[in-house]
Order: sequence, then C-alpha cells, then structure tokens
Amino acid sequence: MRRRVYEVLQKHIDHPIVLEKPKDKSFGHYATPIAFSLAKVLRRNPMQIAEELAEKLRQEEMFEKVDALKGYVNIKLSQNFLNEYAVWALKNENDFGKGDNNTSILLEFVSANPTGPLHIGHARGAVWGDVLARIGSHVGYKIEREYYVNDAGNQIYLLGLSVYLAGRETVLGLDVEWPDEYYRGEYIVDLARKAVEVLGAEKFKDESSIAEISEWAKDQMLDLINQNLAEVGITFDHYVSEKSLYDKWDEIFEKLSEAGAVYEKDGKWWLKSTEHGDEKDRVVVREDGRPTYLAGDIIYHYLKFERGYDHYINIWGADHHGYIARVKAAIAFFGHDPKRLEIILSQMVSLLKGGEPYKMSKRAGNFILMQDIVKEIGNDALRFTFLTKKSDTHLEFDVEDLKKEDNSNPIYYINYAHARVFSLFEKAGKNQEDVFDASIEGLSESAYDLLFTALLLPEVLEDAFESRQLQKVTDYLKYLAGMYHKFYYDNKVVGTPNEDALLKLSAMVALSLRVGLKMLGIEALKKM
Repeated sequence: MRRRVYEVLQKHIDHPIVLEKPKDKSFGHYATPIAFSLAKVLRRNPMQIAEELAEKLRQEEMFEKVDALKGYVNIKLSQNFLNEYAVWALKNENDFGKGDNNTSILLEFVSANPTGPLHIGHARGAVWGDVLARIGSHVGYKIEREYYVNDAGNQIYLLGLSVYLAGRETVLGLDVEWPDEYYRGEYIVDLARKAVEVLGAEKFKDESSIAEISEWAKDQMLDLINQNLAEVGITFDHYVSEKSLYDKWDEIFEKLSEAGAVYEKDGKWWLKSTEHGDEKDRVVVREDGRPTYLAGDIIYHYLKFERGYDHYINIWGADHHGYIARVKAAIAFFGHDPKRLEIILSQMVSLLKGGEPYKMSKRAGNFILMQDIVKEIGNDALRFTFLTKKSDTHLEFDVEDLKKEDNSNPIYYINYAHARVFSLFEKAGKNQEDVFDASIEGLSESAYDLLFTALLLPEVLEDAFESRQLQKVTDYLKYLAGMYHKFYYDNKVVGTPNEDALLKLSAMVALSLRVGLKMLGIEALKKM
C-alpha cells in the first residue's frame, strides 16, 4: 500500500517523498511532510504548498480523504481500494508481500566450528540468518546461503586429540594423560566409540593417527550440525572449507604486497589495517611462516568478492566484533568497497527454567544444546522467541513460559487468532471463496482499522529486511493477533447481516498471520 501511495504522490510531485504513519489514527493512514522540503526549494509557505497538494490528491480514487494540517498532508485510503487489495491478496496468497529486486546477496551464517554439537548461542544466529534469507527472498532479493566451515587450525587437531585420548581411555582401557586443553562432553566419548569401530582400534595405539582421526571426527560433527539445522528447517546453498583456502595464500599474499597492504616486523608479516580504521595492525604470517587465522578470513573474503555478488552479509557471534575492521581493511586493499560487506552480530542467549538457570548438557560438556531446547519447547517457539529482539541485544527467556497455553505465550496467542478464523468459517458453513465478492461498505471504523493493519504485512516485511530488525515482524504479528482477538470479542460474526463481510475481513487477518509466520519458518495452526 505504501508503494502504491508513493506512486500516486509521484504523479504530482517531482521530489523525494517521505511517507509516515500518523500517531493519531483519526488523521488517516499515511502522512507526508513533503511540503516542508518543497518550501525550501520553492521559497513558499509550506502550509500553502500542503493545501495545494491536498487539493490535487483529493481527485485520486484510491483516497477517501486528504487533509492539509500544519504543513503535513494526511491521507486516508478509500474503502474500495482496501477491499480490492484484500480480494487480490486472498486470491493470490503466494504473491502477497512479494517484491522485485535484482540485488544479489551472499549470506554467510552459523559457520560454527565443527568440533561439537550446536549450542543455543549458535541457534540464535542460525534462526536469525534463516529468517533474514526467507524474508529477503520473499521481498525480491536474490539470496544465497553459505556455511563457512572452520576446519583449519588448532581446534580441529584438539578435536582429534580428544577423540584419540577418549578412545584409548574409555574404549581400550588404557592409561592416558589429558592435556590442559581438550574437548569435554559425552559426545567425545560417543565419537571415540564410533571411531574405534569404524577406523579400527589400531588407530588409537599410535599418535601418528591423530590427524586422520581429526578429519574423521570433523566430518562426523559437520554431519551432526547439518542434521540439527535440518531438523529446524535450515539449509544452505554452499559450503566453503577454510582448510581448502590456504592453497591460495601465496597468491593472495602477493596481491596484498602489490597493494602495499603488508609489512615485515619482528619476523612477522602485518596487515596495515590501521589505514582503514582498525585500532592496530594485525599479524597475517607468524615467525615460523604459517598464516594466521586472519589470513584465512582474508582469502575467504577475497574469493567471495570475486564471485560477483552485489552485497555480502555475515552473521557473526558478538565475540567476533574485533574482526570486523581488520577484514574490511583487507577488502579495501583489494580495491573493493568495504561497505558491500555487512556484518551483523548475534549476542548470546540466557536460558531459564522455572526462574532458575537452565542446566548445561552433559552430552555437550558445558553448553546448552540446541536440540535439547527444540525437544523441550518445539521449533516454532524457539524460532519466534529468537526473533523477538534485535540480534545484537542480549536475549533471556524461560522455557516454561513457552509451554503455556495462554495469552502470555505469543506463538500460542497468534496461532489462536488464526485458528479462530477457521472456526468461524466452519461454524458458518462457508469457504473463503464464498465471501470474495462480499461488500465491506457500512462496517465499523474498527473493522476498517483491522483490515488496513492486516494489509500492512508487505511493508512490514520489507521494512524488517531493509532495517535488519526482524523483531518488527514478530511485533506486528502479536499486534495484529491482539487486534483480532479484541474485534472477535466485540463483534458477533456468524448469523449477522454483515456475516460475509466480517468473514472476509477475518480471512484477510488469517492470511497475514499465516504468511507472516511462514516468513519466520512457522506453519500457522488451523485448529487449537
């Protein structure tokens, strides 16, 4: 609707237009302060400009009322326009809210180290990235999903060492000396048992086998991570192995050298990241000639930009904040615009159960597993809860609250509103198609407010994606469900003279709730 209003305004104004929603609903559905901008250009009184524009807009059929007030132009959409838009939406559910945008985006998210099962912190970034991709694709962007597999470096060796030692101790009954740093948890013992069975006990009698065990264990963990993600409906288009990238390091290092991006000091090679906003220069090659972790990131992002997407989004854990400047510095040295790389940070999650801290998983060692929470509260509640706040803010919730079947549980509250509509149609003995042609003239002002709000979903989705504030969708769905529950209690539907019109209105509300939940990866319930 906003886009259609904007298009109509552009017929009368050759100037950038801002559309707002008045805080006071009595003023209308939209308002624009365009007269103030034009006043500076035309050197005229904004009140006079607003009145002249309002007079022109009153001739447009899609507007029921246009007023000029203190320099603002307030616009109320016509009942006929709202009705026609609702009918189109009901007949074209799959296209409702869809946009057209040729911008291609490579979205990298999760990218958890394949050294253990996914924990609840990983889950937040996973859900957030998945829903960002869903909404972005729906509003028209060409989005591809990527998982960057951190399979190089010491953490993979430690995984193999941990499995090796667990196999010797637990499975073979040998004495072992555990190092200060290793991976803990029952999953390591489970891996060790399986490794002895698959690879053979001989592999656990000689330390030379640790590298092979590391690779095998890494693949097992990656399979488990993908299984965890698939169980909550998250998939990827591409996987990139960090380990495979280092073959290109000499080539990439030469490009950095040619760009004057590196220098040697104290036997190390440093990236001049301070030249692009970093707080200090960073080591990319150690004294022994081995590239650092940052080198892997540099290779990865160099190759990313070579793939020719318009925009790149990475969703990282908040603990990676310090890496942003250094990675963007490398991108700038390669001659690319670092603004094309967008980093979204995902903060950690605190879980309670009955007001007490949620117990860590014995299987994971010292983490709360994502799969454990999914089993306890379900995928829908997990997804919805993780999307109720901006990703870079701390999130705390109590799993017991998400088991309640009352208004305090938002996913229950929204589903109940959706199911109520289906119960009304069942009680009336009608299908949605039966009410398409029903006239909505003569309905109450609250009914029109409800219809307008239900039709706002497309711009809510677009705004949520553009602003990267996915909580705007969950907020909208809760608000719309609340409006409908109140309307349901205040208005009898079945058996009234306006039955078909009110059923039509209800169907539109259900459509927006259903499509909105679908964007979150949740299937709306028809019965409760």
